[in-house]
This record gives sequence, structure tokens and C-alpha cells, in this order.
Amino acid sequence: MSVDARTLAAYDARAADYAKLFRTRGPDRHLQSFIAALPPGARVLDLGCGPGQASVFLREAGHRPDPVDASVGMVALANDRHAIGARQASFDDIDAVAAYEGVWANFSLLHAPRSALPRHLVALNRALVPGGILHVGMKTGTGEARDALDRLYTFVTGAEMRGLLDGAGFTVTAEEEGMERGLAGTLDPFVILRARA
Repeated sequence: MSVDARTLAAYDARAADYAKLFRTRGPDRHLQSFIAALPPGARVLDLGCGPGQASVFLREAGHRPDPVDASVGMVALANDRHAIGARQASFDDIDAVAAYEGVWANFSLLHAPRSALPRHLVALNRALVPGGILHVGMKTGTGEARDALDRLYTFVTGAEMRGLLDGAGFTVTAEEEGMERGLAGTLDPFVILRARA
């Protein structure tokens, strides 16, 4: 499995806290833009769905989310709160072919080992229909490190992530960098990229 056990244990233990911290009344501007770019009734892989909020907003917009998460605690919370059909799956379990018009990978792949990122991105490209849309968010920096909650992160630069996407057959169409406070309480830099298969 591409997410280490200590990271999964942290998410299992803090699922309700995570859901509370990131609960919103509507999709943020990144998800709004992603939703607007999808064709009507799109099938969307919500990779690392957490408590399922993005999938709820996708469903409300008329799309068909497929929410997956490696954390059993997050899957249980998503289904208990939203009856969203979330299922447990790791990055390694993504083996669909041309099954989705969109993939929402919002700050999930940052828990994969750096060496695994190329093959995971190739699998996501394969899972998308030609021209399908990928949204990916990553924390920026170098190396790997654990946060105060014992979650393991792989940090990338924007240029590195663009290169990984290009190598996996994607065409990057948008990029944005910023700062955000996460569950561990630290203010961290990030990059968000939009790409087409």
C-alpha cells in the first residue's frame, strides 16, 4: 500500500476533527472551477475523499462521484454523514481504464512515496477518458517528512510536479501556488495543478 500505516492511523483517529476543520457550505473556488469544466453527469474519481465533502458537492452539481480513501475511519465517516458510497481503496488499487471524466486528487497524493508518484499518475491518466480532467494539490518543498500528527508527506516543487504530470501523459492547463493551514495547525505552501489526459 502506498500510504504508510502511521499516516492512516492518524487519519482514522482524527477523521471527525478533519471533517470539522474543512467543512464548508459550498465548494471552494478550485472545486467550483473543476465542476464547471466537467461535462454534464461526469463520473469523477474522488481520490482520497476524506469525509466526502467534495463528493457531496459533485453529486449536488449533477455529477457521479466515486469517492475512495485508504483510511477506514474516513470512509466510515463519509458514508455515515452523506451516504455517498465511499469505499476503501489505496492509490495502488486504481486500475480502471477510461472510466472517469474527472479525477479530484486534492492533497491526497502527497502521502504517496516519491518513487510511486510516476506510476500513480500513469494509472490516473489511464483511468481518465481522453481529454479527462485531473485536479491535483500537493504541498511544496523538498524531501519527505512527518508532521506533528505523524503523517508522512512527500513535498514537491511546482516544476517537479509539472514534469511528473508531463511524464505520465498529461497536459498541464493551470497552476496556482498558495499557503493554507491544515489539520496539524501549520501554515504550509502548496501547488494546485489542472491537467488533461
